[in-house]
Parts: sequence; C-alpha cells; structure tokens
Amino acid sequence: MRLFSGAGKKLAFLAAASVVSLSALAQNWPASTVTVVVPWPPGGPSDIAARPLAKGLTQSLGQSFVIDNRAGGGGNIGTAAVTRAKPDGQTLLVTSSAPIVINPSLYKKMSFDPLKDLAPVTNLLRVPLVLVVHPSMPAKNVKELMAHIQSRKGQFSYGSSGNGTPQHLTSELFASVTKLQMTHVPYKGSAPAISDLLGNHIPMMFDSTIAIMPHIKSGKVKAIAITSAKRSPLLPDVPTFAEAGLPAIESYAWYGMFAPAKTPKNVVAKINAEAQKVMKGPEFQKVLADTGSDYVGDTPENFGKFVQAESARWSKVVKESGATVD
Repeated sequence: MRLFSGAGKKLAFLAAASVVSLSALAQNWPASTVTVVVPWPPGGPSDIAARPLAKGLTQSLGQSFVIDNRAGGGGNIGTAAVTRAKPDGQTLLVTSSAPIVINPSLYKKMSFDPLKDLAPVTNLLRVPLVLVVHPSMPAKNVKELMAHIQSRKGQFSYGSSGNGTPQHLTSELFASVTKLQMTHVPYKGSAPAISDLLGNHIPMMFDSTIAIMPHIKSGKVKAIAITSAKRSPLLPDVPTFAEAGLPAIESYAWYGMFAPAKTPKNVVAKINAEAQKVMKGPEFQKVLADTGSDYVGDTPENFGKFVQAESARWSKVVKESGATVD
C-alpha cells in the first residue's frame, strides 16, 4: 500500500507540474520573436490580412511578429512547415482557405492533414470574389463574356492565384455551370497573376475583393460580376452572378490563423484573444472596410467547426467540377 501511495503521489505531482508548465507557457507567450508563416508570395490577400495583424501584435505584446512568405505548392509548402513546428505558439500560420479545405481533395498526395495537424485560432477575413477581365476584352457582362469564350472554341485561358485556391475552384465552378471550355493558368499567388492580367498575358481571372479592388478602381481591369449573395457596397454597380442568371456561382475567399496541432489550448486561447484585440482596432477595421469583409473573428472552437464545414463543401465542389492540379 505504501508503494502504491508513493506512485500515486508521484503521478499527482507530475500532473500538477504539467498544469503549472502549460499555465506558465500561456502566461509567458510570446517568449521571443514569433514567426508568422504566409504560404503565398508577398503582396497577396493573405499578406494583406497578416501584416496589419503582425504589426498590431508586435505593438501590443512587445515581441516581434515577423512575416515569413513561403510560397509554392498551392500553399502546401509553407503550411507543411507550420505543421512541423514546435507547438508552443512561436510559429503561426496565416493563409487562405486553399491548403486547409481545398487541397486535401485536389492533391493526390499531401505531407500533412490540415484538419489533424493544425489548431484553428480565428478567422480573419471573409470576402467575395470578382470576375475581372482585361479592359481590351469586348464583353461588358456575363452573357457577352460567355459568348466570347464560346467563340474561342476551347482556345481561351484564365489565370488564378494557384492550384486549389478559391480563385481556381470558383473558375472551375464557372466553367462547369456554363459548360465552357477554358484552360487554367496557375500562378504562385494573386500578385503575379494580377500582374499578368494587367499586362494582358491572361484575359480573365477570379480574385478576391481584397486583392483586385485597387485595379478595378483604377480602371486597369474590368469587373464583370461578383460571387456574393448580394452586391458589395464597394462595387455597387457590379451585379452578382445570381442577377446574371447563374445563382449556383456563390463563393467566398476566407483567410484564417492557425497554430501547430498540440499547441496547448490555453496558449491558443491567448493567441486568439490578442488577435481579436488587434482585429477590433482601427488599423484592422480599415482593412475590413477596404476589402468588403465583415468582422469574422471567432473562438477557436467555432472557427474549427467552420473549417470542418468548409472542408466538406469544397470537397464536393472539387468532385463535381472534376478539377485537378494538372
């Protein structure tokens, strides 16, 4: 009995020590410079969400939050790096939905399972996509654009910010619904895709309001339709696809923050709380207004449920559209 009592005391001590250790980890976070991995090139939509967030966290917490752009593989390369990082809150991920809820259905092989290997922290932005064309395109609306694409008899291409992105899958949805033949030209992020659209190297693309709005306002691209259920106050003259007779085309791009799986829940909770403080501040509120996003900050639990639902939704879209990464 004395031996059992001693073992029990030891287990109780270890359990208590573990609780104290986890509590200290949360209290001390961030212990040093925090790396915020963005698995896309600089200047893209994920960057637009990540940089003001990193700046605000640096100012409020007194430790540097440094953006690390690791583009490639449709967001998989940078995301995989975060799944391998130490789960202590010192390495975080800010990304679009692509590597989280689309790529698992699109890629035959992935080195990680985002639903198991990442801990959701909070949603950051949720924005509709806009179908835009180069100003030289003769089409002024969806009907005219469809007729133009049809006239090219399969010799029409469109760009996207990368394989598996909402921009790619929404384009595939558009092609599937309209029965149009188009060739996909993937880029490593929105910025290089937009650059080629501006240069008339590609005639058309879908992109989020967060990235394409300045170019619409400047007249460098022509907006044809928006994928939201209602018209955007930022683009009151641009019709929805439902208004254009294609109600099946409703799509949003969202951008969220994640930590490596097994990051202690109290650390995730602290990251969430600090992130939401920044999101409620004037600089991030301006980002929301400028991109046409409502405030979407949420608890880690609710964001996790949202991610699960999005995974099921996009899996169905991938299957029905027949989209591939090739």
